[in-house]
Amino acid sequence: MDGLREIFTRLKRIIIFILAICVLGWGFTPYQDIFAGLIIGTLFGIYNMWILVRRMDKFDRAVAEGSKVRSLGTALRFASGVAAVAIAILFAEHIHLVSTVIGLMIPYILLLAERIIHHVKHH
Repeated sequence: MDGLREIFTRLKRIIIFILAICVLGWGFTPYQDIFAGLIIGTLFGIYNMWILVRRMDKFDRAVAEGSKVRSLGTALRFASGVAAVAIAILFAEHIHLVSTVIGLMIPYILLLAERIIHHVKHH
């Protein structure tokens, strides 16, 4: 099975491509608030995914060493999601709230799709 770091690296490439499409959509369509929300949400979503990967590495090391395992960063990821929504609410005239929430979920949706594709190919 692929390591979480390798999976994260593949997902980063896809997310950068999605962000490039969103930037083009923001620049060349009349739906700037929707694309701005997608951009903000996706950036915070990839940050949350990075936190999860980093904490999982620490978790794996702690289990291997037999030491006590702390948190997986759930509170920090939750606070990051709240911050993204707070930014969307604060700048409501420029950032669409629902697209921000959708953007937060894009990395996790891609992770699920990548794992399903991997499972179908290898089993």
